Amino acid sequence: MNSVIEQKQQIVDEISDKFKSAQTAVIVDYRGLTVAQVTELRKQLRDSGIDFKVYKNTLTRRAVEAAELSGLTESLTGPNAIAFSTEDVVAPAKILNDFAKKHDALEIKAGVIEGNVASADEIKALAELPSREGLLSMLLSVLQAPIRNLALAAKAVADQKEEQGA
Repeated sequence: MNSVIEQKQQIVDEISDKFKSAQTAVIVDYRGLTVAQVTELRKQLRDSGIDFKVYKNTLTRRAVEAAELSGLTESLTGPNAIAFSTEDVVAPAKILNDFAKKHDALEIKAGVIEGNVASADEIKALAELPSREGLLSMLLSVLQAPIRNLALAAKAVADQKEEQGA
């Protein structure tokens, strides 16, 4: 009997560690998806380096308490799967949200974004953000604009002086 309790404690510790180390964790209800659809979803998530697991709710509740994320407890009803991403904050939300748009059976319930409990609406809002690369390119274009304008102004002044001198 002790070995069973020890195994469960190891699983609780594993889940708790995943919640603590994850940039983003998204809890979804996958009821109604076919095996082929779940396989397709798992492949998309795996290709992005996202861990997608199904755990028993009782073990997950204990892990959530241990990770001090008790706001997730109310979302842990029915069959749940959790997507953990340790690298990209936006990727799991984006993949799951896009998949949920195509397949009504997938429901985003809640999640954790950088250690903070997030509602389903907040996860969906995160999914609508551009990717990291997109945000960086936007930032770069904003940073380049003043320099480009200065260069254009300097060129205009030089051209004007050249015309006056000629």
